[in-house]
Amino acid sequence: MGPFALTFHRTTVNGTLYIVATPIGNLEDITLRALHVLKEADLIACEDTRQTRKLLDHFQISKRMVSYHDHNEASRAEELIGRLERGENIALVSDAGTPLISDPGYRLVAAAVAAGVTVTPIPGASAAMSALSAAGLPTDAFRFCGFFAPKSGQRRKALEELKREDCTLVFYEAPHRILETLEDIAAVMPSRPVVIARELTKMHEEFLRGTASEVHASLAARPSVKGEITLLIGKADAPEVDDTPIEEAIAQLEAAGVARMDAIKQVAKAHGLSKREVYKLTV
Repeated sequence: MGPFALTFHRTTVNGTLYIVATPIGNLEDITLRALHVLKEADLIACEDTRQTRKLLDHFQISKRMVSYHDHNEASRAEELIGRLERGENIALVSDAGTPLISDPGYRLVAAAVAAGVTVTPIPGASAAMSALSAAGLPTDAFRFCGFFAPKSGQRRKALEELKREDCTLVFYEAPHRILETLEDIAAVMPSRPVVIARELTKMHEEFLRGTASEVHASLAARPSVKGEITLLIGKADAPEVDDTPIEEAIAQLEAAGVARMDAIKQVAKAHGLSKREVYKLTV
């Protein structure tokens, strides 16, 4: 009896929903358990069937697939729950990495849990975890923030709100926006250490380290920036003292899109005052 002989043993009528992590670049990063589940599942739900087909073909796995992505989540989740309740085992995969981590899948997992279906994670590659492990930034506490907003004003508002987080921040970003994003980070968090992890596990994998301005200068000198990017922002070396006049600080936050009462709350915290005290100073 092999090590995975009991993987599909059922104790209920329902099947099992397997959340299967797949490689983010190097196909050798697939786990033995993931291969076993993909081979034995009744159905594979994937973000892009064409992308998953490349992986299955590489490992000589022939299996029926259905698409499951942002545009059909609601309808497809209902269909897949029906299959699970009839006893089928389904493997959910994304194009690369761990499903649900800035990828589709939440609705399906939430519906499966609500329906009493067993949900089992099959761990493996994750760009966020891979970048964090090799970035050289503190890992005692970190916050995964997903993708940045597409517009500068939205990004700066989010960065202002995250400015006082006492942990490493982890983001995904598109290569065509990375220079603008670094400019926004330089404006809001100029002294923070920044790490760009690009093309993780692939042939052209690289890490760029420095302040946002330094990393920006390095990338801006290139003809173009390509590849999958994970961006990390380290903790401040020391608590940042904000000596900006209160009215001016509130105005800056409002200009970045922060609601007035939220701006007052942030400024109060930065100056060691109560929200009531700051409010009185601004009326």
